[in-house]
Amino acid sequence: MRILGISAFYHDSAAALIVDGHIVAAAQEERFSRKKHDEGFPVQAISYCLEEAGISLADVDYVAFYDKPFLKFERLLETYLAFAPKGFRSFQKALPIWLKEKLFQKDMLRKLLKRYDENFDWQNKLLFGEHHQSHAASAYYPSPFDEAVVLTMDGVGEWATTSLAIGRGNKLEMIREIHFPHSLGLLYSAFTYYTGFKVNSGEYKVMGLAPYGSPKYADIIKKYIIDIKDDGSFRMDMSYFDYCTGLTMTNNKFASLFGRPARTKEDDELEQFHMDIAASVQAVTEEIVLKLTRSLANEFDIKNLCLAGGVALNCVANGKIVKDGSFKNIWVQPASGDAGGALGAAQTAYFHHLGMPRTTQAGNDAMQGSYLGPSFDQNDIEERLKKVGAKFETFDITEVIQKTADALSNERAIGWMQGRMEFGPRALGGRSIIADPRSARMQKTLNLKVKYRESFRPFAPSVLAEDVSDWFDIDCTSPYMLFVADIVTKRQRQMSDDERSLFGIEKLNIPRSDIPAVTHVDYSARIQTVHAQTNSSYHALISEFKKITECSVLVNTSFNVRGEPIVCTPEDAFRCFMGTELDNLVIGNCFLRKEDQDENLKLDYKSAFELD
Repeated sequence: MRILGISAFYHDSAAALIVDGHIVAAAQEERFSRKKHDEGFPVQAISYCLEEAGISLADVDYVAFYDKPFLKFERLLETYLAFAPKGFRSFQKALPIWLKEKLFQKDMLRKLLKRYDENFDWQNKLLFGEHHQSHAASAYYPSPFDEAVVLTMDGVGEWATTSLAIGRGNKLEMIREIHFPHSLGLLYSAFTYYTGFKVNSGEYKVMGLAPYGSPKYADIIKKYIIDIKDDGSFRMDMSYFDYCTGLTMTNNKFASLFGRPARTKEDDELEQFHMDIAASVQAVTEEIVLKLTRSLANEFDIKNLCLAGGVALNCVANGKIVKDGSFKNIWVQPASGDAGGALGAAQTAYFHHLGMPRTTQAGNDAMQGSYLGPSFDQNDIEERLKKVGAKFETFDITEVIQKTADALSNERAIGWMQGRMEFGPRALGGRSIIADPRSARMQKTLNLKVKYRESFRPFAPSVLAEDVSDWFDIDCTSPYMLFVADIVTKRQRQMSDDERSLFGIEKLNIPRSDIPAVTHVDYSARIQTVHAQTNSSYHALISEFKKITECSVLVNTSFNVRGEPIVCTPEDAFRCFMGTELDNLVIGNCFLRKEDQDENLKLDYKSAFELD
């Protein structure tokens, strides 16, 4: 049984293919199109999935779409009617798009799929799931649990913004929902907008900014903006927001509450005020999430929790859930955003709709480390690199790992591309930029000279799974970089009184541990545990680095620059290498040094971002 899942037409479109319940392939369209958060029909992602399985669309039994467009249109109309005549400009802008495209997505999908197979039987083979059901399925079905509470939190699907489901065996029952416009995801997005970052992509910047501030506005948020009940349910005062019918997330009343207008550009100076605002909305989000999970743990006699939806990418909140201990086991879908809906739609069709049996392996999920994207064999890599003019040496993989570990120990920043591409927003050692975490200058160097992004942004550590407790205060694995925990006390460096008195970005340059490049200003880190069974080459590299340095941790950040998707192909990787101050590039068995490359091939990414 072959089922193709698709998510598209909002943001982060993707495709996923399962065969007899096994995940064969999954990828986001942006990686192929090179358009960040590409919302278009995932033509190239679908082609990749079919190619990976060695089949055509004619061989697919069902195609499952991740939501129901008519229900979304119903929400749109009812919302505008409820707020009329306010919001006419927004309605006038949105309606033609719906009438021309979105309202008739079934017919559009039929036409698009017929490009792959003229005889595609769309009447019997095309299925539609609900948005939150697709999210919940993506969290439960790949999890290692036979039974779980499933909590989905995002901006909005058709109507749901927060939902509860119970998974047992091959069934997933949706229990209850909180409906639009009351939305934890949209609350966070509103503050993302207010602090000057881009909605639907800048939320993680707010999370990263929060530790520089103090949650001094949390009480104001809870008093005026959102009413939080003891069980974690909530209602928002919509008079502070404009997202229901307007063209912005917040309004003048929102700005007046905090005493100043929204920051309008990402390049505008970040002040302590913005850091305090970020800390405040993060604290409120954590309070809601913890109240929700505690109440669900008390209500249901189930020890396992699965999380999905965009809010599930808030790894700080996830870390608080782990530490809270209300649930014994927690599993988060690594592609928790809309891209993961493609996988969830396919799995809903297979397990829930068709009633196919589901089996689990204790302790092992079905995501295969989330390495579900394309890979390239050695001959292909070499041919592609030659065509773009790259100069490289080839070695057997053991020597490649030794040379890479040696370069890392000498504080060289390296682009690392090995095996299959990751599915989801995190780089997990398949398409990563890696460096020595012991270097006090590495965080600032990578941000300003390689990633070309804001200096406050933290980097994540990749640590050997077997050594995680030697470095971090966490008692579970974190293979998908979705839990934050503190550096263990013995690895921390205590600050002086003068250092503790620093505010905001001044905190950035103070080393706080034995691995300062991955230690945030509050001694926390967003952890990836690396497992030999899912990524043997990355595990071997960190092990070799440990032999040289006695440190089993590496800096790991996504292999891209600001505003671009993570690299997919060797050509993408070489372009990024030549446009940044990366020192080395390693692809398969190919080892490249920046000093060996043709100067004429260098790209000027830095001037495009005007960073100092």
